Amino acid sequence: MSGWTATELDQIGQAEELQIAPQRPDGSLPPYLPIWVVRDGDDLYVRSYRGPRGKWYRTAHDQRQGRIKAGGVERDVSFADAPDDSLDAISQAYESKYARYGRDYLDPMTAPDVAGTTLRLVPR
Repeated sequence: MSGWTATELDQIGQAEELQIAPQRPDGSLPPYLPIWVVRDGDDLYVRSYRGPRGKWYRTAHDQRQGRIKAGGVERDVSFADAPDDSLDAISQAYESKYARYGRDYLDPMTAPDVAGTTLRLVPR
């Protein structure tokens, strides 16, 4: 089990966007930033539209913790690298959930350099 309740997985997984605030090195949280979130099984994932140069991603990757809000759920989380063998399934989840936004948004979100920034949200 991932540590999320079934209700949390449903609420966050169905939310249009997730608000993310990766913890800064001094322990403070920045203002929340809206990003896309997808669910794959019992796990929740986010990735950086700007790839490895995305500021929120660099902070989340380096600090490994922060806070999220989505679907009425607010939780402290850790950020873990997504397993390489799950990246295709996660890309497909983005394709399915956000298809209405078209290729201009989906192509960058499923590109290899962006897929490599996929982080799993782990509740703390």
